[in-house]
Amino acid sequence: MFIDTAKIEVKAGNGGNGCVSFHREKYQPLGGPDGGDGGNGGSVIVRADRNLATLIDYHYQPIYEGERGGHGSGNRRHGANGADSTLRVPVGTIIKDADTDELIADLTADGQEVVVARGGKGGYGNLHFKRNDNRAPRIAEKGEEGQARRLALELKLIADIGLVGFPNAGKSTLLSAITRAHSRIAAYPFTTLQPILGMLELPNFRNAVIADIPGIIDGAHANRGLGHAFLRHIERCRALVILVDMAGYDGRDPVSDYEVLMNELACYSEELARRPCLVVANKKDLPSFAEHMEKFRAKHGDADAVEVSALEGLGLDTLVARLDTILMNTMGTQD
Repeated sequence: MFIDTAKIEVKAGNGGNGCVSFHREKYQPLGGPDGGDGGNGGSVIVRADRNLATLIDYHYQPIYEGERGGHGSGNRRHGANGADSTLRVPVGTIIKDADTDELIADLTADGQEVVVARGGKGGYGNLHFKRNDNRAPRIAEKGEEGQARRLALELKLIADIGLVGFPNAGKSTLLSAITRAHSRIAAYPFTTLQPILGMLELPNFRNAVIADIPGIIDGAHANRGLGHAFLRHIERCRALVILVDMAGYDGRDPVSDYEVLMNELACYSEELARRPCLVVANKKDLPSFAEHMEKFRAKHGDADAVEVSALEGLGLDTLVARLDTILMNTMGTQD
């Protein structure tokens, strides 16, 4: 199951208490203070792991704690530090304070980590309180309380190309045709219910990750039809592919579909709308394609467009070459 949001509670370990103790030996019955310090509490750390792709673990287990520090003891023995608790999340996870909405970290690289709750400091033993005017102190500190907070985790996929289109435009078929990804494909809307990632082999640019975003609908920018949940996954993409069913499936108007998609992107994020964009006119193998394509060219002749049939494999080499060029042109501008 793909889960891209979660709320969790974290509690770092408390520091251990310092010890009140005095040195005692057979021939030294009145030795000085020797109480050890308490150990520091364990912190809670969040670390990005490229081997993970979902926040599902945090959906079912929402509470995480660091280990308490050990208490000090006599003979100047300090308590052990509590073990840290390390939570692994997918690369691309954003961490916010759930109560204030403050951004804590944006983990965009494998192995990147952040301390989200710091363990309490251990208390001093009575050895630290020995003074000329008090050579036998009977006081020690309690350990500090570990930090506690509520966190909101949000995953934004990190992909080179975001594949955007209305339901049934053929995104899943196209993704399967040009990559090794295989998503569920059927003739009804919203077959793809979660983002699907595929690896695209390109001649010049390194192998690119392409994300099939679930079908966008009119009003997605206003969160209609889980719009925000889908759109946020293309925010990090270097380039966008706008896939249009140019055959007019089920009586749809391809020109209108294109305009609605571009408007949704602009309304959601002006910066996203300025991202390099390639229009892919799909279903070239169908009779109605040519008429709609002519209308599209007449109205949006400045749009960078490639004609393909994902089902029949037509125009895919041209598409891959164009994507290679677009991504090469982004090198240095988004790295």
